[in-house]
Amino acid sequence: MLDRENSGGRTTMVPSSSSGLTFKLHPLVIVNISDHYTRVRTQLNPPPSVSAASGNGHGGDAAFQQNPRVYGCVIGVQRGRTVEIFNSFELLYDPSTDTLDRSFLEKKQELYKKVFPHFYILGWYSTGSDAQESDMHIHKALMDINESPVYVLLNPSINHAQKDLPVTIYESELHVIDGIPQLIFVRASYTIETVEAERISVDHVAHLKPSDGGSAATQLAAHLTGIHSAIKMLNSRIRVLYQNLVAMQKGDIPCENSLLRQVSSLLRRLPAIESERFQDDFLMEYNDKLLITYLSMFTNCSSTMNELVDKFNAAYDRHTRRGGRTAFI
Repeated sequence: MLDRENSGGRTTMVPSSSSGLTFKLHPLVIVNISDHYTRVRTQLNPPPSVSAASGNGHGGDAAFQQNPRVYGCVIGVQRGRTVEIFNSFELLYDPSTDTLDRSFLEKKQELYKKVFPHFYILGWYSTGSDAQESDMHIHKALMDINESPVYVLLNPSINHAQKDLPVTIYESELHVIDGIPQLIFVRASYTIETVEAERISVDHVAHLKPSDGGSAATQLAAHLTGIHSAIKMLNSRIRVLYQNLVAMQKGDIPCENSLLRQVSSLLRRLPAIESERFQDDFLMEYNDKLLITYLSMFTNCSSTMNELVDKFNAAYDRHTRRGGRTAFI
């Protein structure tokens, strides 16, 4: 049974998809969308009082600044009936004209294609509580890249009672409504899939817990806090020692030979890395790094020269076939 929902500017949707596709969503996509939304909202960051006072009656603009929508593309691979979404990148969207920057999209697609040649644009993502009617315009605009794009929607509002991820994946299907064929969004089920490289960030996010200062405390944060405390304590003790030495030099306090001997012994330990063995090991490591850099440069130059020779031979051979001369090899 078709469930239509047109109130509040929402587009028509049905409960679930009938395509039979299996979607696998990687946590990196969720982290990227959340990071994109957080950065945009932090850059705007309008106080509610200032936003209401400067709106001059335009409450919609103030609401958009407080809860902006972000847009981007999701990329991945499709193997048979399984669609796996690996990564995402941002898009430039103009809300006044309801259009995407196609040149920016093509440039980002070309760059990702060089790094990930097996990844394709599977669809796009946005933020919001529900799919809007205007989202179908963006969805149709991407059909020239993918005939059946996927729409990933992230709800940034916090609901402590909700246990599931605030992420919804939509497909588009053609349905006949009131005798008129319409393209509508349908919900699709998905599973979370992770790879070994993603487990570091997933583990970092999973172990987040609020601390007394209101920030996030993790194992890494605890380790860095311990190092900071140790450095702070060392700095305070060095200051006390320095003040005592200055006071001894000025004659404010009597000189203590035992303390001076300890300070002298401590200072002799500092230039331990200036030994010849350290210099030899350091230079050997430095030369190895330079050698690797030079080898990579030579390899890159050889590859570029090889491509140039192939292009020259192809062009010259095509010219000689027309002119009847011998090709250059």
